[in-house]
Amino acid sequence: MSKSSTTAAGHTLWTKVPKANTELFALTYGSLITELLRDYDQNIPEINSQLERIGHSIGIRCIDELLAKSEVNGVNIPPCRDLKDTAEVVAKIGFRMFLGIGCEVGKLTAKSFSLFLNENPLSIFVELPQNGESGDSGTDWSKLKYSNIYCGVIRGALEQVNMKVECDFVRDVLRGDDVNEIKVELKEVMVDGAGEDYHEE
Repeated sequence: MSKSSTTAAGHTLWTKVPKANTELFALTYGSLITELLRDYDQNIPEINSQLERIGHSIGIRCIDELLAKSEVNGVNIPPCRDLKDTAEVVAKIGFRMFLGIGCEVGKLTAKSFSLFLNENPLSIFVELPQNGESGDSGTDWSKLKYSNIYCGVIRGALEQVNMKVECDFVRDVLRGDDVNEIKVELKEVMVDGAGEDYHEE
């Protein structure tokens, strides 16, 4: 599977799907974060976990949407023969179709890869407080994984194609890093469908 064909498939699907207003999308997501901060009393690890769970539920549905839209629009998604192919489909088709952004694949090994997002539509209006600001009583804002929902989406989507992975938002521009990086690590290839009888690859 060539990068150019994967990129072209992502662009084609992006042009065919209904679009949400980016600013409204970002503001709605910001409201979700605010609600979670309130509901979980600024317990940052729990909020990170909740975002990942929400994303997982979304990711489970994304695969059906991707396959349905590609079939309706005559877009050929090449088969994923290995982890590199899978990484390219996630980066060039998945992110492009659902968010209108591309991302780059790097740090590829037989068991893991990283996705590098040059832009992040979830965080366009966001500036995290510094520790000790806003009258916080010990909230460590540096540990908030604001866009952790992406990790859940990736995990849920890949689970539907029989890959059990762990994802981590390891670098974030909001926390002062120079790039957004999501690390994806393959744990198991599942046998006979999602959620059944795993085996170590």
